[in-house]
Amino acid sequence: MIRLTAVVLLGSLAVVPVRPVRVGPAVPVTTAAQVVIYVAPVVPTRVVRRFTPPASQYGPGHRGADLAIPAAGAVRAAGPGRVAFAGAVAGRGVVVVEHPDGVRTEYEPLSPSVRAGAVVRSGEPIGRLAGQHAGCAEPCLHWGARYRGEYLDPMTLLERLGVVRLLPW
Repeated sequence: MIRLTAVVLLGSLAVVPVRPVRVGPAVPVTTAAQVVIYVAPVVPTRVVRRFTPPASQYGPGHRGADLAIPAAGAVRAAGPGRVAFAGAVAGRGVVVVEHPDGVRTEYEPLSPSVRAGAVVRSGEPIGRLAGQHAGCAEPCLHWGARYRGEYLDPMTLLERLGVVRLLPW
């Protein structure tokens, strides 16, 4: 995994930071209009099980982060975007949100309160926890993220950019 920190220059004096992202071979390319500030889908945020990337495309791993949440607790969109999917997959409720920077976040198991095609804002409720996620001893939300089909650690979406330096034009 690579750690990328990028800045987008606007004019000769302004700098707009873009959050660090850990991804596989594909790295998001963003413009000022596509910068997304992500928030945790549940508050408080306590990670029960971390992202573990697979060694190969079909290998074992944990392609998301499991976050503790009260039973039937509210789940919110991690960022603004369009709901690409809201429905059942293998008997579990799933919501997928497409964000303007090309990242897709996934939430399960949910009872969705949104429909495919809906536009959501950052922090807007998208459903309530419904059921038990395999691998969690307590109620938890499985939160995943992908960019161009590659899974990435969704917790990196919440990292804030450190010191920003102005670069010569």
